[in-house]
Amino acid sequence: MKTSFAPASHAVGRVTPLGPVGPAVPPSTGIERSNAAAARRAIVIGSGFGGLAAAVRLSCKGYRVTVLEKLGQPGGRAGVWQQDGFTFDAGPTIVTAPFMLEELWSLCGRRFADDVTLVPVSPFYRIRYDDGTHFDYGNDAAANREQIRRISPADLPGYERFVAEAEKCYQLGFEKLGAIAYDKFGDLVKASPNLVRMRGWRSLYGMVASHMKHPKLRVAFSLQSLLIGGNPFNVTSIYSLINALERRFGVHWAMGGTGALVRGLVGLLEARGVPVRCNAEVKRIHVEHGRATGVELAGGERLAADIVVSNADTAWTYRHLVAPEHRPHWTDKRIENKKYSMSLFVWYFGTNKQYEQVPHHTMVLGPRYEGLLKDIFERHHVPDDFSLYLHRPTATDPGMAPDGHDGFYALSPVPHLASGTDWAATAESYRQRIEQRLASTVLPGLGAHIVSSRVTTPQDFHDRLLSYKGAAFGMEPLLTQSAYFRPHNRSEDVAGLYMVGAGTHPGAGVPGVLMSAKALETVVPDVKSPA
Repeated sequence: MKTSFAPASHAVGRVTPLGPVGPAVPPSTGIERSNAAAARRAIVIGSGFGGLAAAVRLSCKGYRVTVLEKLGQPGGRAGVWQQDGFTFDAGPTIVTAPFMLEELWSLCGRRFADDVTLVPVSPFYRIRYDDGTHFDYGNDAAANREQIRRISPADLPGYERFVAEAEKCYQLGFEKLGAIAYDKFGDLVKASPNLVRMRGWRSLYGMVASHMKHPKLRVAFSLQSLLIGGNPFNVTSIYSLINALERRFGVHWAMGGTGALVRGLVGLLEARGVPVRCNAEVKRIHVEHGRATGVELAGGERLAADIVVSNADTAWTYRHLVAPEHRPHWTDKRIENKKYSMSLFVWYFGTNKQYEQVPHHTMVLGPRYEGLLKDIFERHHVPDDFSLYLHRPTATDPGMAPDGHDGFYALSPVPHLASGTDWAATAESYRQRIEQRLASTVLPGLGAHIVSSRVTTPQDFHDRLLSYKGAAFGMEPLLTQSAYFRPHNRSEDVAGLYMVGAGTHPGAGVPGVLMSAKALETVVPDVKSPA
C-alpha cells in the first residue's frame, strides 16, 4: 500500500505535477530596456485562473505578456498532483459559469469545446445532515420541490420567493455590477441603487431565514458562501446569486479534472506567444516615482514592464512585494486590521474500493452550524466537530483513478493562522478524525481501503501559496470588504499596478476570479495609452 500522510508542501512518494509550463524563456541579464517599437510589456504574477485569464485578455489587447509562477506548474491554487496512479485536483472542483471560459477562447478565435469537455453533474451536490438524512440539490426543479416538501411543506412558497430574490441578485449583482472595477467612489455611487434593490446589508443567512423556517433548509441554501470563503451569517445576501448561477448554468466537471482547464488556458497563451515561466517567484515589485516598473525574482533576476498585474494574494502582494514607502493606503496596519476568510484542511486520498453510492459532491454536515462557524471565523478556534465537503471526481470521471479505485478529497473549513495551531504537529491527528467521521457516515470501512494520501493545511496556504495569514480566500467577502471597499483592481497606491484574483473585486470562486480579469480590462490602458 502506497500511503503517505504529509503536508502538500512536503510531497512523499511518487508525486508528479501535471500540465505544460509554457515555452521556455531564458533568464534576462540585468534589467530589460523598453523598445519603443515593441508592444507595451505586462508582467502577470501568478498563474491561477485570474492570472491566466488576465494574461489572455491583456494579450488580446496587444500587450506583450509574461506570466510568472512561483510553483513548478501553472494553476496556483488550481494545481494538480499525480500520486500512486491517482490524479488529485488541489483546489477548485466546480464550474458554474462556463460562458466565462468560452469568452476567453472566443477572444483567441477558438472554441472552448474543442479543448475542454464539460460534463453536467447531477445532483449538483448532496447535503447530508448529521441525523443521516440528505437533500440532493440539482437541476431538476420538480425533484427539488418534492424534497423541500418532504422536509417542510410550509416552506415551499418561501423557497419560491428565495429563488426569485436570488435571481434578482444575479441580474443586479453579477450581470450589472460584477465587471465594474469600482476604481472611483463615483463607481460605488452609481452602483448604490442596485445595491439597495438587493438589500445587500442583510446577511446571506438572514435573507434565507426570511423566506424559509426549517433549520435544514436554512442551512442548505446559505452554506454556498463557504465555497468563496464567507461566513453565511456575516457575508452580504448578494451572494445568494451563487444559487442562481447554479440553476441557470448548472454545475459542471471538466473531464480530466480542473487541470484540464489550466492546460487549456496555457495552450491559448502558448498559441499567442505568451510564456508561462514556472519556478519564478517574485520577491519585489519595483516602483519608481510612484509607478510600477517591473519585478525582481527570488534569484535576483529583474524584469522590466510597463504594467504589473498581481494574481498573487492581494494582502500578500501589498505586505511583502511592495515596499512600505510606496503604499500610503495599504499600510501594514490596514492590512492587518482587515478580516480574512477561513483557511482549509484538505485531505486527498485514494481507495482500492469504489463507493458507488457517494455522488460527485457531498456536504457531510456536523451537529452544529452557527456555533461551528463562530469558532472558525470569529474565535479562530479549531473545534472538535466539523463539517466536510467530500469530492469524489471518479463518480463522473473514472480516469482520475486506477481501474476499480476511487479518488477523493475531504475539505474541512478551519481558522486561518490566527488560531496559533501547530499544523505540523497536529495534521495527522486531524486527518485521522476526518477519516473516522467519513467511515462512520458515508464511507464505511474506509481505513482498510486507503492506498494513497496527502494533506494540505493552513500553513501550506501561507508557505507554499503565499496567502496572508494562511487564509484560503483572501479577505472575507463582507459588505464592508466588497466592491469599492475591497482592494481595487487598479492599485490605490501604485500607478501601473493592477490586481486580479480572489483578493480583489469581485472576490473568490472561479466565476469571481475570471470576472476580476474582465473588470481589469476596464482600467488597464490601451497599448498606445500611458498606464
